Amino acid sequence: MAPWLDPEELRIGLGCMRLSTDPEPDESRAIDTIRAAVEAGVTVFDTARAYGDNERWLASALKAAGATARARVVTKGGMRRPEGRWMPDGRGIALRADCEESLAALDGVPIDLYLLHAPDPRTSWSTSVRALAGLVDQGLVRRVGLSNVNRKQLDEALELAPIAAVEVSLSIFDDEPLRGGVVARCEERGLAVIAHSPLGGVARAGTLSRDAVLSEEAARLGATPQELALAALLDAHPSIVAIPGARRPETARSAARAARLQLDETARARLRPRLAAPSLAPRTAPPASGAEVVLVMGLQGSGKSDAAGAWVARGHERLNRDARGGTLKDLNKVLEAALAERPRPFVLDNTYVTRAQRRDVIEVAHARGVPVRGIWLDISMAQAQVNVVLRMLDAHGRLLSPDELKRGKGPTQLSPNSLFRTARELEPPSHDEGFDTLERIAFQRRPSSAGAPARLLAWDAVLDAEGRPTADAQRALGPPGTRRLVFGWKPDADAAQLARSVVALDPEARFLHCPHPAGPPVCWCRPPLPGLPLLFAREAQVDLSCSTLVGTGAPHRNLAAALGCSYEE
Repeated sequence: MAPWLDPEELRIGLGCMRLSTDPEPDESRAIDTIRAAVEAGVTVFDTARAYGDNERWLASALKAAGATARARVVTKGGMRRPEGRWMPDGRGIALRADCEESLAALDGVPIDLYLLHAPDPRTSWSTSVRALAGLVDQGLVRRVGLSNVNRKQLDEALELAPIAAVEVSLSIFDDEPLRGGVVARCEERGLAVIAHSPLGGVARAGTLSRDAVLSEEAARLGATPQELALAALLDAHPSIVAIPGARRPETARSAARAARLQLDETARARLRPRLAAPSLAPRTAPPASGAEVVLVMGLQGSGKSDAAGAWVARGHERLNRDARGGTLKDLNKVLEAALAERPRPFVLDNTYVTRAQRRDVIEVAHARGVPVRGIWLDISMAQAQVNVVLRMLDAHGRLLSPDELKRGKGPTQLSPNSLFRTARELEPPSHDEGFDTLERIAFQRRPSSAGAPARLLAWDAVLDAEGRPTADAQRALGPPGTRRLVFGWKPDADAAQLARSVVALDPEARFLHCPHPAGPPVCWCRPPLPGLPLLFAREAQVDLSCSTLVGTGAPHRNLAAALGCSYEE
């Protein structure tokens, strides 16, 4: 048992989200539901700042039930709900503000465990985790933890903060935290695992009654299928505390009964395999000659398609979700059937961000005795961004608008946030996942000699806020006859006036600007993202490797490095 709870406490808590986020929330019913959970012995209550009135209702109910002293309030910060959308915000200032608002809403009920709601792809992970640790240091909360993380993120956080618990989606339907090693790491480090959506979430909880094994065993034990699914999860993993959601008092009481339900050996034998941490099947026979699975992994833009093409040229059959459609799980079924029919060499080259995704492929191969060769294409974020934009320009001849990126699904319609999100979730592969061989290939851009040199001039390096040339503008322009681009981010400016300012500075210069609003980047044209210089280089036949970017600070310096330009301040 994880040390977070006392042995006599129930390992079932109450997930409070739906009490206030359903289309027609009812405060009176919510308070009755929380009080019913208290009366049934529940001590763990999971809420969040992003759930609206949830924390205030919870505090009111706990006070009315006289349960504030023994309640363990788990709340979360670092999440926004603009227009109902879920948007992580892991900035230190946001976490501190959310925590203070939670304390105010809870009105004296202490926060036992404060979680970072989800990783924010736009904020450094270390920044978010250090801010989390600061909440304990400042005495605002008793303990801190993480929600919705992979093992890499957990391992990094353990070096930076006193993590006490991890909350993940885990159920009979969703075993990714088991396959990805999160639960194993928590058990190894003595952390509690809080299983949200332990019945599969709203969409799938009802299907438990149609599960033949659950229904048979539940009837035999005098329980409901939902109660048995919860009890089986707790029985399989002693570190887990499950927090099923409830909207009615009877549902809360049913969840509490599940914590006391004892499985016998018959039920355990039928259900535990569906909730067990997976282990790789041993190879029972040598593979057919030449059979192997090559798994090419890396960020979008790392060159996976080119790498896969090289293996296809050697005789491997390519399996790729973008080409075939469907999901990675569908692709695994295709691989499994193909290996069963005739073991032969395959190459798979989707991103395979997590250990859990790769585990599925490795298990399929191992079950057929086929070795797995891992190819890890290691690329920096800056170079991946350049490649994503180049791929877009190749396919569309232009930079796509924010609306097009939002609607797009293919590899040539990738948004900055999609790439950031992948990078945040990415777990570099390691030998302990079951690879027979694992090769790391560092990205190197091929030099290009095509095109002429140019000067790339950041707007604020040559023009002031009023559009007048700066004192250094003539020096920044460089020698006569050079191709020039003036670029910048001007969301509220008059485009015609901007163009007139550039013409007054240099009639021959090209001007490109980003008009899109502030906030998370929704386009590739807002510096320091590389869209505008890459578009100019393509249209003006410019060789960036012999060009110069003139800027005003670190963002422009970093952009120059990504483009392969020299830099002048």
